[in-house]
Amino acid sequence: MGVFDFIAPAYGLFFNMQRRSFREVLERLGEDIGFDKMKRILDVGCGTGALVSVLSEGKRTVWGIDNSDKMLQIARKRLSGKYVELFKGNAARELPFRDKSFDMSIASYVAHGMVKDERISMYREMQRVTVGIVVIHDYNKVRSVMTSIVEKLEGGDYFEFIKDPDGEMREVFSSVRILEAGKRSAWYVCTP
Repeated sequence: MGVFDFIAPAYGLFFNMQRRSFREVLERLGEDIGFDKMKRILDVGCGTGALVSVLSEGKRTVWGIDNSDKMLQIARKRLSGKYVELFKGNAARELPFRDKSFDMSIASYVAHGMVKDERISMYREMQRVTVGIVVIHDYNKVRSVMTSIVEKLEGGDYFEFIKDPDGEMREVFSSVRILEAGKRSAWYVCTP
C-alpha cells in the first residue's frame, strides 16, 4: 500500500473544503487562461476528485487519473452521477491518452511530491496530450513551517521543487506564466 492509499481517507474528509478552494481560484483566474473555452480537460493526480468535480461544472468533459486505488475509490463515490471518466495510472509514465486529446490539463499539488526526473516526465506527458495549456497548480516559494513539516513527513521533493519551479518547467514548455493562486500557491500556466 502506497502513502496515498494510506492517507486517502484523510483527503476525503477535506473534499468540500478543497472544492470551495478550487472553485474560488478558478473563478478568480479562469478568465486569465480562457477557461470558458476549455471543453476537454484532464486532471492529472486527481486524488479524491475535488478538482474534477469543479472542472466538470458546465458543458465540459473531464477525465481524472491517479495512481492510488483508494483515492480513486473515494473519487468514484464522490463523483457519482457526474459525467467524468476516472483512470488509474502513473502520471510520470505514459498517460493512456492520444496526443493532443485535451484543451487543458492540470495537475494540482502533484509536482512537488515527485523527484525532478518524474516531474519532467509528467510535464512531457501533459504536453503531449494537451493542445491548449497545461496548468501546474502547486506551491510557490512562500512556505510555512507546517507545510515544511508535512512535506518532510510525506517524503516528496518539495524542497527541491520550490527552488525554481518555473525554470524547471521551461525545460519542457515554450513558456510559463505564473499566476498567484493563493498565499503559498501558484498556477504555472504552461504553453506546450
